[in-house]
Order: sequence, then C-alpha cells, then structure tokens
Amino acid sequence: MTTRLEGKVAVITGGTSGIGEATAELFVAQGASVVLTGRSEEKGAALARRLGERAIYFSMDVKNEAGIKGAIDLAVQRFGGLNILFNNAGGPTAGNLSDITPQQIDYGVHLLLSSVMLGIKHAIEPLKAAGGGAIINNSSVAALRYNQGNILYSALKAAVTHYTKMAGIELGPFGIRVNAISPGAIATPIFWGGSAHANTLPDEKNARLLEKLKSNLARATPMPQAGLAEDIAMAALFLASDEGRFVNCHDLVVDGGRTSMFREGGE
Repeated sequence: MTTRLEGKVAVITGGTSGIGEATAELFVAQGASVVLTGRSEEKGAALARRLGERAIYFSMDVKNEAGIKGAIDLAVQRFGGLNILFNNAGGPTAGNLSDITPQQIDYGVHLLLSSVMLGIKHAIEPLKAAGGGAIINNSSVAALRYNQGNILYSALKAAVTHYTKMAGIELGPFGIRVNAISPGAIATPIFWGGSAHANTLPDEKNARLLEKLKSNLARATPMPQAGLAEDIAMAALFLASDEGRFVNCHDLVVDGGRTSMFREGGE
C-alpha cells in the first residue's frame, strides 16, 4: 500500500484525544513518525504504545513556550528532523462582551493564538533544514461567521487564520507551506469542556457523550450528519502530503456546508 507520508516526521499538539488523536493515528498509518503532545500523560502514553515505535508522547502544555520547543526538539532528536507541524491544541474560552476579564483574555490568547505563533517560530529552522515542509493550524468556522463560538474564541480563531496567511507568505520562499483548517460542527470533546476535561472521564462516558453529540450536530449541517475527528485528520493529511504541494496561505473549511447556512453577521 502506498503511504502518503512515508519518511516524514510530524509534531501534533493536542494529540491525546479528538482531532489530534485521529490525526496521529492516520499519520502513523500513512508512514510518518509522530511526536504527539498533550497534558494527559496516561492517555498520551497509552496512545503512543498503541501506535508503535514511530510514535512518541511528550507531556506539555501549549500555553508554555518551553513545552512547544521541547516537542519540536524531541522530533529532531528522536526521528532526525521535522517535516510537519500540526498546531491543533485548543479548547473553549470564557467571557462575553460586557464582562470579559483580563484573565480570560490572557488564557484564551495563550491557548489559541500564541501557541500557534510559538509553534511556527520553533518549527522554522528544522523545516528549513529539511528543505521545506508543512505547517497546519487548527482554526474554526467561528472565525468566519457570527455565533459559531463565543466572542473571544471567534476573534482569536480569526487571528489564527490571518496569521496563517501572513506566515505562509513569509515562509513560502523556503518551501514551507502554512495552511489552516476551519472545522465546523465536529463531534469532539471540546463540546463538553475540552480535551483536558475529557481525559479525566472514563472512556465509556466519553463514548456516550460523543454519540449524543453526533445526533445533535447532525441537525446543524445541510447533509445532514455530524463531522468526525477523522474528517479533519483527512484534511490535515492532504495539506501535509505532497498532494498539497501547491496549497499555501489557505483556510480549508471542513464543515459539511454549515457556514453556507448562515449570512454574514448571523443566522
């Protein structure tokens, strides 16, 4: 079987559940060696064991620059380089227009935006050394339409999308492509408190919550069906592989047509 990432090395942040876990599984199946990161040591270590010798779990928090650098350094040390960075880690934010606090802003910025900026920063030199590669940033349809996330989350995801395009312009001459994926109604643990909370729940409870969520989200797209983590993983595979060689500065919307159901500014 032809593998689309044979010999490639990837770092996937937020790799212990949801989209990150599905992407780690797919990338390894497609021939890549993967450093997957997250805060749940038990689930991360178990996933790495299940994926085999081409997967390593690295415990880190994307709100900490040292952790981001450590994951990329580990990829270089253990697998000999870096070809792909998937800035996937994220989670819900709190705060609304009238009572948002500096603490909520700082938390959101560090979780959703600076984690992407710092991931790109530390990936540049290893990717240049590899002769180029792919950076993929997980954005959201909340960056495109009103009422797809709270106001802070939406603003920060819009910043991620724009930063993606600016970075792709600057890094394109080095053969480094920078793209975003904007998932729509994807059934992942972010809907019940994010991956950190999901990692504290028994697998059986997470499975029950996921099935209920899939049923609810199926009503939110024209198709109608819920998007799955695997759908985003397949989009990431395309952008990471040679098939996406001429795709740069792009925001790939994977939402089953959800954003077409809404006008600019609301439903």
